Amino acid sequence: MSILIDRTKKVIVQGITGREGVARTRLMKEYGTQVVAGCTPGKGGDEVLDVPVYDTVAECVAVRGAVDVSVIFVPAPLVKDAALEAVAAGVPFLVIVPDRVPLHDVLEISRAAKERGAVFLGPNTLGCLSPDQAVAGMMGGRVESARAFFKAGPVGVSSRSGGMTSSIAYYLSRSGIGASTIVHVGGDPLVGLPHPDVVTRFQDDPATEAIVLFGEIGTSQEEQVADLMEAGRVTKPVIAYIGGKGAREGTRFSHAGAIIEGGRGTREGKIERLKAAGARVVEDFDDIPGATGEILRAIGIETGSPRIEERTT
Repeated sequence: MSILIDRTKKVIVQGITGREGVARTRLMKEYGTQVVAGCTPGKGGDEVLDVPVYDTVAECVAVRGAVDVSVIFVPAPLVKDAALEAVAAGVPFLVIVPDRVPLHDVLEISRAAKERGAVFLGPNTLGCLSPDQAVAGMMGGRVESARAFFKAGPVGVSSRSGGMTSSIAYYLSRSGIGASTIVHVGGDPLVGLPHPDVVTRFQDDPATEAIVLFGEIGTSQEEQVADLMEAGRVTKPVIAYIGGKGAREGTRFSHAGAIIEGGRGTREGKIERLKAAGARVVEDFDDIPGATGEILRAIGIETGSPRIEERTT
């Protein structure tokens, strides 16, 4: 089992005829994602990589039947209309890849999604990937990389950093530890599925035995995870790393969602809260695989043999 995406989910791509839409549709299809259609206004009747294109999401659903996921690759100013269109057509899960989506647009999307019982990942996300199942978004970049870097296993990965999301899964794999699902929650201050929502989904996923959390300064996502742990809602082991060691108040670290304001969202505060709640917090990023392996073995789960890279002289 996995969370958010697997090979059974029917996926559409909004903005499929654009450069990014074409490239990422290729990645998703080649990895095994069930991409059933695409949508671009004015391009209805075209095909992209043998995927039929429709003018609207409503038309797509009327012809192809209900879909489970829409992955959105349109310019930031058009994201709101695309997302609202998908929600109105009954799509329950959106992956909003673009960054620089206006905050008030995200608020409108969030309100509409709640009214319709939908959820969304992002904005400013690489998406999510369940190894050997499917990918929604652009994680892995190319299918060769996605297949080589991401191996199936018992660890759920939730990250606020796009680059670190892939790196965590890669280094876990090198250490013989696979992932159930890998999720980039998005780098903006307001996102649809922040850490607490993703972590509770991992808690309820029988294929996930431990959770790796890559946190950053700014927002209260990590503190909310600690609240869930203290309340007993999250009982699976949590291994956490918090980036932003050198950041000071008013400093943006990496992206818009990682900024300390008024003494809130500090790295030290997040570490203290997570440790108090029982998480294993590592000081260095390189310590994540070792700490994860120790915890898995402690709960009776054996890890695979570390991968040895071939070297040429």
